[in-house]
Amino acid sequence: MTGNVKFGVYLPRDLAEEIEDFMKRTGLRSKSKLIQEALRLFLAEHGWESGGKVAGIIGVIYNHHVKGVDSALIDVQHDYLDIIVSTLHIHITHELCMLVIVVRGSSSRIKELISMLMKLRGVVNVRQTLLIEEP
Repeated sequence: MTGNVKFGVYLPRDLAEEIEDFMKRTGLRSKSKLIQEALRLFLAEHGWESGGKVAGIIGVIYNHHVKGVDSALIDVQHDYLDIIVSTLHIHITHELCMLVIVVRGSSSRIKELISMLMKLRGVVNVRQTLLIEEP
């Protein structure tokens, strides 16, 4: 499709006011540009779930004082070497660590990895940022 398409969108008043305030604070002048960017980000963030090849990162916050969590995380990573490109370990506090896992591969395989990470005792939070590489 070429050109532009115009359509109406209804928003709750508080959200519309929040958008107006944001635009004033940041100097944005076009609601259309703001909405276009928001929709592109939404599609990029959620589009990977529908299949295809994806690339991105998985962030894992965990309590390394929980017995066995470090070795469990390593075991899971070894089971997914086909999609894990690299990892980074960050010390956040005396108890909390962050594991950043760079992945690339099929979305179904990455979903499996995320599910396995979420099940581990000691894992506090798992958050992914994945983008479609090939549909």
